[in-house]
Amino acid sequence: MKITMTRREAIRLFGAAAPLLAYGKGLLAENGPANPIAPGPFQPSRDSLHAYRAPEWFADAKFGIWAHWGPQSAIEDGDWYARNMYIQGSAQNLYHVETYGPPSKFGYKDTIPAWKAAKWDPDHLISLYKKAGAKYFVSMGCHHDNFDLWNSKHTRWNAVNMGPKRDIVGEWKKAATAQGLKFGVSEHLWISYKWFAVSHGADKTGPLAGVPYDGVNPADYDLYHDANVAQFLDEPLGWNDDDIPMSWKQHYLDRIDDLVNNYQPDLLYTDGHLPFEEYGLSMVANLYNVSAGRHGGKTMAVYNSKRPNDCEIGTCVLDRERGVLDEISANPWQTDTCIGEWHYKRGIQYKTPKKVVDLLVDIVSKNGNLLLNFPLPNSGQLDAAEMVTLDGITRWMEVNSEGIHATRPWKIYGEGPSTTTAAAPTANTMFNEGKKPELTAEDIRFTRKGDDLFVFVMGTAAKEAAIRALGTESEQKPGKIASVAMLGHDGRLEWKQDGGALRVRMPSQKPSEHAVTLKVRMA
Repeated sequence: MKITMTRREAIRLFGAAAPLLAYGKGLLAENGPANPIAPGPFQPSRDSLHAYRAPEWFADAKFGIWAHWGPQSAIEDGDWYARNMYIQGSAQNLYHVETYGPPSKFGYKDTIPAWKAAKWDPDHLISLYKKAGAKYFVSMGCHHDNFDLWNSKHTRWNAVNMGPKRDIVGEWKKAATAQGLKFGVSEHLWISYKWFAVSHGADKTGPLAGVPYDGVNPADYDLYHDANVAQFLDEPLGWNDDDIPMSWKQHYLDRIDDLVNNYQPDLLYTDGHLPFEEYGLSMVANLYNVSAGRHGGKTMAVYNSKRPNDCEIGTCVLDRERGVLDEISANPWQTDTCIGEWHYKRGIQYKTPKKVVDLLVDIVSKNGNLLLNFPLPNSGQLDAAEMVTLDGITRWMEVNSEGIHATRPWKIYGEGPSTTTAAAPTANTMFNEGKKPELTAEDIRFTRKGDDLFVFVMGTAAKEAAIRALGTESEQKPGKIASVAMLGHDGRLEWKQDGGALRVRMPSQKPSEHAVTLKVRMA
């Protein structure tokens, strides 16, 4: 009898039977992860993790800064370089072939020595971010490129061994902790097994058609993954766990547990959903228990997932990439976005300070935090245009941060044209920030702290601000107002409260650009 099977079936069979050549010689548990978790309040199960609640520090922080920085930054040609350089005809592939040669001869591994971090000064950068009002800082730990930015026990492909030959995560943590910021790490590793499959391909046309890229060399499977990934070559990148072998899931957990156990982050961000079910649950329970061991039995760590179902009951804090909710959330949440591309790209136009302020205030009014990436170039030093954006944020926060930090939502998040159904998308999806209209002086946002209500007038052109939600006949029933002041303005304001609105005469000299903040106290 002749047995036949498809190429995909053969590859899967090989992957199931192959030893752990790429990921070390550790044994796999037959029924799930082999790793012990730290003792503490959580077990690696959904039911146990439902009891988790976000710590107050996160709800108070409101603003964090992220360094999405690693070996792909060496090329300074934007995000996903390690993947796109293997996709014939893509812009990054064309750049790579012209600059370095074909990826069959000069692959991603050969670009890693170019990452020097020659001018990287984490203490100086953290001082700038703290001055800009950031209360937490997040270092990238490992991107989809399968390269660890710490002194990793489980892969030779790490920043201590190669590239800058420095413990990037460790130095970021030391600087952040010394200056009083909470410290987080992002992991993008889980999807690497699929994402990097293109390194096992070949040009389809041209003089090197059919010549394999450097990912097929077994000596480098610990970077590019084993031959089993070839099953993903001819398929769209599926952002899911399907067909990823147990060997990779265990190796992934080994590395993230190593990161958590040795660097004890206050926040761990996964670029996607909580991965690999029992492996992911073990990872999160260990993170929370490690944190509890440092804080007298109380978990003070945050885990970010991008899948709403993961965070529906306890478990984690929902993160929405480049997305903003349309209403107030009962639970703290986070938007992560970037002033440009995720990895540094030369010559790109960055978000303006005005755009960042609009996002920050809108997000905070809805019980969220903004995690903002400043992509560092190869040198590790912010470029001149990034400094302009950072300086604009700093100057605005120096005046208005009282209405941001440690605040909570009011009865409604805002009023004005941007709150209408026509102006704002109704679906709470990610990647909607570009659909949000620019906020103007007609747009109002609210936060509260104790007895104080903060009213953000999201533009400076108006001579009078009319806040309808604070009228005596408003359905919000605000009560009688005792005083109105403007943050950063020393003089008295002219104001009156009538049935239709609180009406405030704006001073001719505004204390800040982009938006001003009224501090309202009730009688």
